[in-house]
Amino acid sequence: TAELNLDKHHLEPTRGVCHSATIVALADTACGWGCVAHLPSSASGFTISNLTANYLHGAKNGTLHSDCRLAHGGRSTQVWDAVVTGEDGKNLALFRCTQMILY
Repeated sequence: TAELNLDKHHLEPTRGVCHSATIVALADTACGWGCVAHLPSSASGFTISNLTANYLHGAKNGTLHSDCRLAHGGRSTQVWDAVVTGEDGKNLALFRCTQMILY
């Protein structure tokens, strides 16, 4: 899990809602740390090979939460899913990424 307290610089200048890149950064960071925790012992690291984000709602303030889970943990790839929610518990985005394991 990961959290981010929204500040003015996280908001889109025209609509005043959280910028989509902020949501992706939070979800990708949570999934990246999850990947690190699940790397095979012989791996030297990982790199992202694909990501998708489906935006459902906007947030203007409060704390964002990202809960992620390992959907696939293979020797050459890991696939992670994350749900980003607002302080009110509403789903803001659904996120999926594929991490390529480096040796």
